[in-house]
Parts: sequence; C-alpha cells; structure tokens
Amino acid sequence: MIEVIAPGPYATVQDLGRPGLAHLGVPRSGAADARSLRLANRLVGNREDAAGVEVTFGMARLRFHGGAWVALAGAPAAARMGVPFWVPPGGELRLGAPEWGLRTYVAVRGGIAVEPVLGSRSTDSLSGLGPEPLRAGTLLPVGGAAVEEISVDLAPPPGPGPAVLRVLAGPRDDWFAPGALEALCGGPYVVSQDSNRVGVRLGGPELARARKGELPSEGMVTGAVQVPPSGQPIVFLADHPPTGGYPVIAVVREADLPVAAQLRPGDEVRFSTRPARRRRT
Repeated sequence: MIEVIAPGPYATVQDLGRPGLAHLGVPRSGAADARSLRLANRLVGNREDAAGVEVTFGMARLRFHGGAWVALAGAPAAARMGVPFWVPPGGELRLGAPEWGLRTYVAVRGGIAVEPVLGSRSTDSLSGLGPEPLRAGTLLPVGGAAVEEISVDLAPPPGPGPAVLRVLAGPRDDWFAPGALEALCGGPYVVSQDSNRVGVRLGGPELARARKGELPSEGMVTGAVQVPPSGQPIVFLADHPPTGGYPVIAVVREADLPVAAQLRPGDEVRFSTRPARRRRT
C-alpha cells in the first residue's frame, strides 16, 4: 500500500484513459501529459498504460508501507526525475513545487491497482468517473503491472522551452472573420487561473466571428481550440466533454498535447500552423 500523507493542490490516479466510448458520452480522460506517464512507467518496467499518480503543482507526500521502485516524469518537482529509484519500506516520497510545468507523474513498479471503471483507473474530473481525487489518508494498492526488468538507468527529461502549440486549421474556421487564424497564431496568449484538466483557458487577441448564433453540439477531440462568444480560446485537455457547441477554429497536433498539459497560470503560449522541422540524417 501507498498512503497519501498530503496530495498537494490536486492529485489523481491516471492511466491512458477510456478510448472508444465517446459515442456513449464518456470522455477518454487519462493522463493530461500521456507522454510523461508512459516514460515513468517504462522506467520501472511497467506497461505504458499502467496507472500512476498525476500530481498538479507538486507539494505531495506519499508513504510506502512496503518497499517499491518509483520513477518520476513531467514537471520537475524538486525530486529525482527520469530515473528509477528505490523507496524502502516506510519511506516517504516528497515532491516540491515544480521549477517549470504543472503536472508530475509518479509511477510505481506494479502500477496503482485501484478498481477500474469502464476499463480505466483514471479519475475524470468532469464526469466523476473513476476514483476520487486523492486526499490525506487515501490508501493506494500496488498491483502486478510490471512486465519487464528495470534496465534503464536514466532518461534525461526535456528542459523548459518556448511554449508553442502547432495546430491544424478547422474544422470550423469558416465561422470566424477573415484573419482570425492569423490572429490566433499572432499571439501571445496568457494561461488563465481558470484552467484545469478540462481545458486551458487563454487570454489574448480576440477571435472575431463571421457568423451569429451557435452550432448544434458536435463531437470534440482532445486539443480542440474552442472559441466561446468572448472570443478567447480554450484548448481542450484530457477531461473535455465529448461534444460542444462553440466553433473550433483549430486543433492542436497530438505531439504538442504534452506541452499544453504542462502550461500553468501566467505562462505565455503561442500557436503556429507550421509543421515540425524534419531532422536531417
């Protein structure tokens, strides 16, 4: 068992979510920064889809009743990042406030074995599916998700860099005034305090519409840049609703979703329609 001594501002159990159920009104949910969760799991020999702990803005304390191999990835939270390490029986893992980024992932060899709901152990903050957010006194069982021996000594985590989200235009860019996509990519935008796992709310250049009224509800994907009547965009994250009625001017490329997941209030972010540069070999 792992005992939560302090969850920090917000912490949940997350795996890779509930894919394939949007037609039933069930969001995918899962780790907001899936790349970091996958990395942490690989470091301790787990399957990539094993459940771990997603800690928002650090400051969490976890006590291990039995010894365990642990790895951390994502936002660097004043702890050993990107390397598997042993926590002895009765030992305590303490995370500080991250130097940059927002979400730190704690993987434990064997995975967090809370009861799955609809095939996933993820906490969905919008629908309420899955385990409750962690609180002091929560006990987390460790399971048998390990499938490989620990063979990696170190996976250097990426450092902070300019927050740029590459987007594909549409599908509703025709609902906006000429030049709106250019305004979106002109930026910068600033991350609002009202952001969460549902979406990153941004403040910056207003995106004017060319049409009045609202769309009928239609399917939404993670990374959709939805624009409410205020003209200020929202980037949907893991717990976004499966449908929405505000027009979507663009969609963030999947490779940049981890960047969006690590944005925290006050950060500046820019959008770009340019594809990634290919490395020469």
